[in-house]
Amino acid sequence: MTSAVKFQANRDAGELPARLRPAGTHTPKMVGQAAGPFDVPADTGKGPSLRDALVTGLLVIYPTVATVVAIVAGLFLASVNGT
Repeated sequence: MTSAVKFQANRDAGELPARLRPAGTHTPKMVGQAAGPFDVPADTGKGPSLRDALVTGLLVIYPTVATVVAIVAGLFLASVNGT
């Protein structure tokens, strides 16, 4: 049974025992840390891309086309009804 073997720490190697940090101290922030959900991300220096233009165009054009199609369908249905 290998799980019953006791492992002992090697204190002769000069390692310091692990200690807990006092509650009042804060850990230093890493420089390369990614921005959190409420942090402002670093400016990457890129301008708008083709993907941004296509998404913006889709967000502008789709509601316009859907509105025109709905009006045309309503006029078509009203003319079929005979009104």
